[in-house]
Amino acid sequence: MTDIKLISNPFRDDKYTARLSSDDCIKFHKSLPDYSSSPLVDLYELSENLNLKSLQIKDESKRFNLNAFKSLGASYAMAKIIVSQVGNDQLDLDFNSIMQHKNATKEMTFATATDGNHGRAVAWSAEIFGCKAIVYLPEGTSRHRISAIESHGANAVVTELNYDETVEYAARMADENNWILIQDTSWKDYEDIPRDIMIGYQTMIHELSSDHFIWPTHVFMQAGVGSFAASIFDAFCNIDRPRPKFILVEPHGAACYFESIQVGDGKPHTVKKLDTLMAGLCCGTPSIIAWDIIKQTADYFVICDDGIALDAMKQMAEKKSDDQSIVSGESGAVTTGIIEKICSNPKYSNYLDVLGLDDSSSIFCISTEGDTNPDLYNQALGRQ
Repeated sequence: MTDIKLISNPFRDDKYTARLSSDDCIKFHKSLPDYSSSPLVDLYELSENLNLKSLQIKDESKRFNLNAFKSLGASYAMAKIIVSQVGNDQLDLDFNSIMQHKNATKEMTFATATDGNHGRAVAWSAEIFGCKAIVYLPEGTSRHRISAIESHGANAVVTELNYDETVEYAARMADENNWILIQDTSWKDYEDIPRDIMIGYQTMIHELSSDHFIWPTHVFMQAGVGSFAASIFDAFCNIDRPRPKFILVEPHGAACYFESIQVGDGKPHTVKKLDTLMAGLCCGTPSIIAWDIIKQTADYFVICDDGIALDAMKQMAEKKSDDQSIVSGESGAVTTGIIEKICSNPKYSNYLDVLGLDDSSSIFCISTEGDTNPDLYNQALGRQ
């Protein structure tokens, strides 16, 4: 297998209109304690070296001191659940308003499955709202991710299952125990909460209006179940500007979107054998809401080996003369790694033409996590 493989999307719809966008997500997030916008980083020197007009990366390692973006989705969805459970039509979707109902929130238990970042986001959200949280994790989960979840008072349970099987198990446990399942992937008859999680992610795009943001010609987004990438693509489609080219990036060992597109029947398919170091992207089944959006919006699907993400982690950490260093984990760095490899390696020069990347291209990415697995991060940087 080559380091990188690219295919175009035969199902793309030029007439797609946004279906998730909501302005109340950023209003809600601004009501949370210690809210601040995550930084937008311009990589001037790297973009010049790669013959690009600009490369901008939103650094989500700073989000609520949780080292990842997932808190945006979990907190927004949990707040909406609490408001609906309290049953008060006059209750604002606002942290201080919700905290006036502590007696109700302390009786609520939320359950989820996670590869790490979403679980910590659910645990943190439950902590600030005064709820309980049960978090199930797949086998082989990093001890750092487990400890991070437990630090917020949640009960972390490591299963002997892979990610997709753990999602099914968490759903079953929630049903049997009358807990509230708050999952960042969707399936038939479970769509409302995942949709709210996706809307919560769009705060990242709302925040760009107050930054020195360069409207992109290309948007590279990484995918596990696809909820994150779909929410970002959808948000860009809701802005009255020329639609960028959307490129979806996955690890070779967990490429459920790439493989589904290759099947060619327009339906999502499951990849059963998962093998990647990119824990946040190690998912074998597309979320059905995300699939529907990505199938209509993505221009290209790209897969790569783990080594590209590991190389990018090191490169992003090393400060260049005009560039700010970024602490980016394996799932956060992969898009930058793909861009660097395609633009600098003659082996992929045909992909430059296919994607239309040149000195007039402005690229936008999101580094979705920091060093959430310090052991792997230090290994990638040659520190151990």
